[in-house]
Amino acid sequence: MNGQALGSSRATPLASGSLSREGVPAVEVRDLTKEFGAAAALDNVSLAIQPGEFFSLLGPSGCGKTTLMRIIGGFESPSSGEVRIGGSVVTHEPPYRRSTNMIFQHFALFPHLSVAKNIAFGLEVKSVRPNIIEQKVKEALSLVRMEEYGERSIETLSGGQKQRVAIARALVNEPEVLLLDEPLGALDLQLRLQMQAELRRLHRATGNTFVFVTHDQGEAITLSDRIAVMKGGRVLQVGTPKEIYESPQTRFVAEFMGHANFLTGRLTRIANGRCAVEVNDVQIECRTNPDVALDNDATVMLRYEKLHVSVREGGSVDAFDGILTSKLYMGASIRLGLELANGIALFADLPSTHSSGRLSVGAPVRAHWVNDDAIVLND
Repeated sequence: MNGQALGSSRATPLASGSLSREGVPAVEVRDLTKEFGAAAALDNVSLAIQPGEFFSLLGPSGCGKTTLMRIIGGFESPSSGEVRIGGSVVTHEPPYRRSTNMIFQHFALFPHLSVAKNIAFGLEVKSVRPNIIEQKVKEALSLVRMEEYGERSIETLSGGQKQRVAIARALVNEPEVLLLDEPLGALDLQLRLQMQAELRRLHRATGNTFVFVTHDQGEAITLSDRIAVMKGGRVLQVGTPKEIYESPQTRFVAEFMGHANFLTGRLTRIANGRCAVEVNDVQIECRTNPDVALDNDATVMLRYEKLHVSVREGGSVDAFDGILTSKLYMGASIRLGLELANGIALFADLPSTHSSGRLSVGAPVRAHWVNDDAIVLND
């Protein structure tokens, strides 16, 4: 163990990296399938998570994300496929023989033990020398900013403090990979936001690989280096938060990641990553995903905040002119509903600071957007 303090902004002794080899994923699953009777919780899933990444598994309840997490941690066995940690095959190894540690939504702390004793528990099971345990517990408490809480009873702590103790208990064992199964799910909104910032700080401070399960899109976007969006036991798309949000490949991913307008038409031109889609006899220019074919039916996605609306002053009505049908104040934004002259209904989100006084319900308006903000989906 080196002498670097756990609270440092650089990698700490809690992130020993002993299993990491250059070019080798921290976690890799290959063709993973998990069946419960006739139901497939995972269907041929393959993923590679790089050392030091904050990687999120995102999807609705029942999509397989927790099952995948439990298989990585060794708490479930796959029906077929392979799991590798730091390049070593661990598919059939028990949890205690993997360089992973898991944090659950409900903390799983021992209420009869003090904070320090909870953190020390795993080290004591491994028969680590008492003086080393004392030092590591002290460093772990410092890392989660709870230096003064070592002798406190678990039952006297708030939800956020309990979560920090659970994280310290996991990190003190120096796992290569920290598995977090919806760890913020039991916290109220304000505490969740505080703990999101805390998790990012801890990730930077330790340099560990974090694998995070959540169904909260905002949480995944805020925390992650990369996200895997799951549905029905499959991974639909993997990418950075920006890629997943701005360039979804399917309608499910687009809808799950935020509000969007969807226009249905036919592809009439594809060239150099751009295309034209005919919607109600109107040509719309936009970006295209790979693997879409000319003359196929197409779905065009346009995020609410990418649609610009202005008062129409004179001129003939064209495809993007219409009437404002609704206006809803939403705090940070104002949501406008429009019905265009060609019968298409659209929504737009404007900042609440926008001078929208002239945009009153019933007013003639013009809708416009940057071509690259509209994208054809693979559906």
